[in-house]
Amino acid sequence: MLLWRQFSMEWKLYLRDRGATFWTFAFPVLMLLGFGLIFRGGAGPAVTLVWTVQKANPGDAALEKVLAQSPVNVLKLSPPEAQARWAKGESAAQLESAAEGHRLRVNSYLLAQGQTAAQIVQQANLVAQAKAQGIDPELIPLTVESPGGRQAPNYAAFLLPGLLGLNLLSIGLFSVGMVNVAYREKGKFRRLGVTPLPKWIFLLGQVLQRLTVSLAQSVLLLATGRLAFGIQNQGSYGAFFLVVIIGTGAFMALGFALSSLADTVEGYGAISNLAFFPMMLLSGVYFTLDAAPVWLQKAVQVLPLAPYIKALRGIFNDGASLSAYLSGLGLVLLWGILGFGVALKRFRWT
Repeated sequence: MLLWRQFSMEWKLYLRDRGATFWTFAFPVLMLLGFGLIFRGGAGPAVTLVWTVQKANPGDAALEKVLAQSPVNVLKLSPPEAQARWAKGESAAQLESAAEGHRLRVNSYLLAQGQTAAQIVQQANLVAQAKAQGIDPELIPLTVESPGGRQAPNYAAFLLPGLLGLNLLSIGLFSVGMVNVAYREKGKFRRLGVTPLPKWIFLLGQVLQRLTVSLAQSVLLLATGRLAFGIQNQGSYGAFFLVVIIGTGAFMALGFALSSLADTVEGYGAISNLAFFPMMLLSGVYFTLDAAPVWLQKAVQVLPLAPYIKALRGIFNDGASLSAYLSGLGLVLLWGILGFGVALKRFRWT
């Protein structure tokens, strides 16, 4: 009975905070809808190639014909227009035709897009030269699919597990860690010590309330993905929600651990952001790190969010089983155990 009352009170306190409710439930849905709609037509050209002709080249017609069959959007401009666009940093790659041949420039500020366009241009140029010599080369057929063999071109399918993992981390660090530091700073823990309410009921009430928030948030994102984009969980719902529970527990333990290192809300804000932002940016929430240095790709796999999102994405997008991600989930659990150990050793009520 006491536990149920504490659980109910935690929910009432949580719902009174409209800001927390918005960031927990509405914001992830808006992010999924926004990015999902922006990148919904993912089959279109990814980059634009600016082509300017200073003086016509005999190979221009053949090259243009091959480029028309590529995924690059060719934009033909006069030399002054092309130079003005380049000077503003709006061109990722620029192809220049001259009497003596072609010149290709790649914008160092848009290197990923520019290099992709440059590789396609180089390939198209080789194909055009081969055809000019009477050779009709055949390109190897290309299919885009996930490691599990599923074809999900919609970016929302990639984004949904990443958003879910990020929000579970946010609940652990901010809804748990920040709240406990605020309670300690304002003396609520001290007053709790003189009440008949057992401390374990107070803590368990928090844990259960955050867990139900995580499950409700997961169901809301799954429903949004299904209704708005037609995507759904390809694997076992039991495995999916078990991974959600594992993540919730591990990230809550991290929140408790970090809260034991700070005496004020301001101090905890600096500590939690130091942990939150690197994981948010480097763990594959919004994009992959396949273009990053190998050492960085390996380093982020040591952090808990990266292998966690990988497991969520494998189950959701590929229909994978838990056994395929036992090592990654084991690392997440290890972080949770270490966090719980630090919190247990350093936690204080005053």
